[in-house]
Amino acid sequence: MTLGGIFFAQGSVEAGSVETETERKKDDGRSSILLDMKDSSKRANFAYVFERFPSFTQTFCAREVESMLRLGVNLEILSIRDTREEKQIDQFPSDLLESVRFLPEEEVLVETVNEWKKNDELPQEAVLTLRHWGREPDKRRIYEAIYVGRTLQQLGVRHAHTHFAGVGARTCWWMEQFFGISYSFTGHANDIFERTDFEVSLEKLVEDAAVVATVSEYTADYLKDRFPRHGLKVHRAYNGIDLESLSAAPSKTKGDLDPPKILSVGRLIEKKGFDDLVTACAMLRDRQIRFQCKIVGDGPLQEELEAAISEYEVGDCVRLVGPKSQEEIKKMLHESSVFALPCVTEKAGGKDNLPTVIMEAMAARLPCVSTKLAGVPEMVEHEVTGFLAEERQPEKIADYLAQLLNDAELAKKMGEAGYARAEKLFSLEKTSTRLLHLLWSRGSVRFDLKLVSQIPSLLPATLRQWMFRFCRRFHRRSPSRFVLAEMEAKRRRKASQVG
Repeated sequence: MTLGGIFFAQGSVEAGSVETETERKKDDGRSSILLDMKDSSKRANFAYVFERFPSFTQTFCAREVESMLRLGVNLEILSIRDTREEKQIDQFPSDLLESVRFLPEEEVLVETVNEWKKNDELPQEAVLTLRHWGREPDKRRIYEAIYVGRTLQQLGVRHAHTHFAGVGARTCWWMEQFFGISYSFTGHANDIFERTDFEVSLEKLVEDAAVVATVSEYTADYLKDRFPRHGLKVHRAYNGIDLESLSAAPSKTKGDLDPPKILSVGRLIEKKGFDDLVTACAMLRDRQIRFQCKIVGDGPLQEELEAAISEYEVGDCVRLVGPKSQEEIKKMLHESSVFALPCVTEKAGGKDNLPTVIMEAMAARLPCVSTKLAGVPEMVEHEVTGFLAEERQPEKIADYLAQLLNDAELAKKMGEAGYARAEKLFSLEKTSTRLLHLLWSRGSVRFDLKLVSQIPSLLPATLRQWMFRFCRRFHRRSPSRFVLAEMEAKRRRKASQVG
């Protein structure tokens, strides 16, 4: 048989007496591969499926999407939650917001899916899953997956990417089960560090993803060690930052700031280590070092931190200033002398991985003081772009801050080195291009001749994609427990009739 004949071959898969309709609908390396070559339409190359988008707490996702669009990628963007009423939503471009397809509220979502089920418009495995799910948790993911899968199927989209191994990824996993639309996800921090007891575990997400991206070498190694059978599909893909907007020259040189200013930004939660920062600031005050420290953000530990500030009597030099917009944070970065974020591991095991705000501080030419935690050393090079202490050592944080506050030339040198490192590793165009290559190589991303002509390195990635899709044709997925439940129910009914 010729190669083209293989690609166009037809087939079906059965699971006992219950035919798995999903397998017949899957894009597993058949005719669509070659048909891609002739497709000149504006259909999306792939889709983003977010739990919530756009969102002020995940601005890196919006930057990534905008960067993909600038590269020339055609996208569909779906958000499971409607974020249009969230605070500071107006900071996002209106055309970006208008391009998002928001899923309906739960009541309408369930009604819509049930109507499709009633009209026999759903894959058999979706129907069986709904039938046998019962009162188990996370059932809403099933409805979301059906809605997203039907939408993408109608749009001709064959691959979806999501961020975090959470709601979005579990929705995409079920979508792939029902509709054969391949998926990938970017793992970040607590979403892969903390254990969960959902039906769709992290192991299942990794096993069935076309590719798994994660934002540091640390977490890539962590996932490869934890799931060695699937290590070849795990890849590091850093989050990116807009260097141009962050590196604009400040109105006043940092060495002229009087008193020198420490800045920290993040949710007021345990893993950010703000309690250690307040303690370190008290030590600086006791050493009679002049400074001002501002902590930007809000969260559940606000009262606790305010109490610590009061207890240490540092209210004149340490302030919690609440949440700020991106533009306000950029301005504050350029009005600061040093950035500090002493990250720690939470009691429950959660921790930061590659805090984007540290990248942003580096891009603003600030020396950074943090800890040797997870992916942080991939950003902050100790004694080159800043200083790294061990976790829970506020006295070392104080020592490093004192060095930078007392030596403006050292702070400037480290700030410049930090910018060079950010430019080399975290430029948004570079990080987005790398992620695009990963998705293009292993996911069922739609071929685009115009895009390949603009980014020629996508051509060998296309050949690798075809190979992976062809190999997936021979992968027989075990029937789900819901299909097995239906098979058992049929067996029992048949046995009772015979009896």
